[in-house]
Amino acid sequence: MQTAEVVLNVLRERGRKGLPCTQLYRQMFNENLYLLAYGNIYSNDGAMTPGVSKETADGMSEAKIEQITGLMRREKYRFSPARRTYIPKKNGRLRPLGMPTWSDKLAGEVVRLLLEAYYDPQFSDSSHGFRKSRGCHTALREIGNTWTGTTWFIEGDISDCFGSLDHDTLLGIMAEKIHDNRFLRLVRHMLKAGYLEEWEYHDTLSGVPQGGTVSPVLSNVYLDKLDKFVEQELIPHNTRGGRRRLNPEYNKTAMRLRRARKRGDRAEARDLLRQLRTLPRDDPMDPGYRRLKYTRYADDHILGFIGPKAEAEEIKARLAEFLRETLGLELNQDKTLITHARTQRARFLGYDISVWHCNTKITSGRRAANGKIALRVPPDVITAQCARYRKHGKPWHRPRLQNLDDYEIVRIYGAEYRGVINYYLLAQDVSKLTRLRWHALTSLLKTLAAKHHSTVTKMAARYRAKIETSDGLRTCFEARRHREGKPDLIARFGGIPLRQNRKAVIRDPAPARIPYPRKELVRRLRKRICELCETGTTVAVHQVTGLKALGKPGPGQPAWAALMARMRRKTLVVCAGCHEHIHTAPVALAA
Repeated sequence: MQTAEVVLNVLRERGRKGLPCTQLYRQMFNENLYLLAYGNIYSNDGAMTPGVSKETADGMSEAKIEQITGLMRREKYRFSPARRTYIPKKNGRLRPLGMPTWSDKLAGEVVRLLLEAYYDPQFSDSSHGFRKSRGCHTALREIGNTWTGTTWFIEGDISDCFGSLDHDTLLGIMAEKIHDNRFLRLVRHMLKAGYLEEWEYHDTLSGVPQGGTVSPVLSNVYLDKLDKFVEQELIPHNTRGGRRRLNPEYNKTAMRLRRARKRGDRAEARDLLRQLRTLPRDDPMDPGYRRLKYTRYADDHILGFIGPKAEAEEIKARLAEFLRETLGLELNQDKTLITHARTQRARFLGYDISVWHCNTKITSGRRAANGKIALRVPPDVITAQCARYRKHGKPWHRPRLQNLDDYEIVRIYGAEYRGVINYYLLAQDVSKLTRLRWHALTSLLKTLAAKHHSTVTKMAARYRAKIETSDGLRTCFEARRHREGKPDLIARFGGIPLRQNRKAVIRDPAPARIPYPRKELVRRLRKRICELCETGTTVAVHQVTGLKALGKPGPGQPAWAALMARMRRKTLVVCAGCHEHIHTAPVALAA
């Protein structure tokens, strides 16, 4: 049996060369791939969340893998309906989320590993969502570095994209490269599994499984057709000319300036220079010059066009036609906007995007800022982030945090603030987040003051600290948690300079995690030794939702919980007898 690394590397190489896959379904029998999949997903929050059955990651074993692969060999494996639940969205609406069974999560992760290894090398460089070493920042950096001189932004928004993907179209796209009907049937069964809502079964007529690990790569396979259409048809058709022709009015004024300087007429030269700096050097209406740029992140895409608005409207219409007739998707006309790059701002991935225009900023004798892409923090984002710390029109303490220790309070505030700042480090006006810093810090100090029945001034003096960073000495606020025999845990708020960092890169968590070396838990499972009674036998993995589920240390804590607490692991490899004993122990001891 080949190792998971060998299988995935072979698929990547076939993907790079554009070769078809003919025996992909056989890899669904490879137990090493399931062990890799288990190592990837066992720590996810949803691993201990049941689907339509009580099955979770607790009790995972090699026997479970053998059971799944046995059904796969006979083509008897069927995906169960997902348990439908809803989570709130930013706009106040609810997003449907499917909860698959644990076996379906494991099999789905194997399918994802295979598809991602094969397809990722073939995806467009313009695609940044759900891909290793790519994310929001790589998409924004591409726009900021290569879209200079853009005249119009075409903002693309697909209505209910992931819920509208046509199954037959998706399978047809996959069949172009995957010449394996058994694997395609497996994917079809997964797409058609349906869902249970209030214990009532519903068919899934379109879309990819909401909450499934394989959904991101399936959506990228589907939308790669959009990427190819833009890159192979729209961009070549709307790209022409080596460079813009010179502006006749600019040339005329420049000649008058040279003659004035030659005659020594300084007053006229100054007037002509001021006039020259109000004129574009190149002809912005040059009919022989066109450029079109494109970037996509998941179902959000944006195009940058140099040319007249009428042609931008044609590009939008062709895009809508392709999505509707080829992919069965519809553009949201209310959100698909054509934005003037210099006078308006386009919204993409939480940033406001526009083009600089400043005739007074001269760098090395030229207006170097003109035409550059500006990435900005939206004012409404700053207002919304500040609102979480405000009450009655001013920063307020958070009563729900007052029962936590000082370390936890500072840690929560620090994590919230750090997440926002790190995301907007690409923005030229990231310094505007000073307002957020003041609101968050004031709320933090008021929360600590309310907890200790003290004042904000005293709390600021108590927790203020100086730390050495790559940017020099910085002021922050920190709290410590003492640990016997170990270094103190330190939580910090602030200490991040609010200035643009053009090299800042925040990538999405890589969905594919290849074990070099193998995951620790998988190594423990393969040893086949019970970590509780130390007998060599058939073992399974006992798993809890978190270390808090182990209870407080003391005489009332069972031996298995004490061992997991000492190991600081939420998993324990145990034999069948020990696993049964754990689950028959009083609930109060493990709560």
